[in-house]
Amino acid sequence: MPLIEPGQKAPTFSLPDQDGKKHALKDYARRPIVLYFYPKDDTPGCTKEACAFRDLLPQFDPSHAAILGVSPDDEKSHTAFIKKFDLNFTLLADPPDSDGVPAVCDAYGVWQKKTMYGKTYMGVVRTTYLIDGAGVVARRWDKVNVDGHADEVLKAVENL
Repeated sequence: MPLIEPGQKAPTFSLPDQDGKKHALKDYARRPIVLYFYPKDDTPGCTKEACAFRDLLPQFDPSHAAILGVSPDDEKSHTAFIKKFDLNFTLLADPPDSDGVPAVCDAYGVWQKKTMYGKTYMGVVRTTYLIDGAGVVARRWDKVNVDGHADEVLKAVENL
């Protein structure tokens, strides 16, 4: 699936969080959502990105924005990641289906062909969506460089 362009409706989703509680796009109506997709729990880049959102979360509070991290990891992995780094926001589990594809990652266009050390494989390309209170993509960051990313997202939320 292609990436969702700003101005388009965000695809619906319903995914379990680290505690097994389901979260759906409609649950966040009238609130901005920072929906960030990352490859894997407890890896250097993903940890740095999660900790940056953790540290800035109080600054997101005035906007009532929800921060939701999504990866193909399962609930148990998310729980361990949250505990290890004292994360203060929700992580959603989008494990691959029987075809090996995580459905929500695919719907948002972030499940893509990647290459590492000459090996090609399918995986999550680090991408962040800012979804407005009407469920429309307001902004998208592609192939995110984690340094300064959470600050940039915060500025975009404040200007929404």
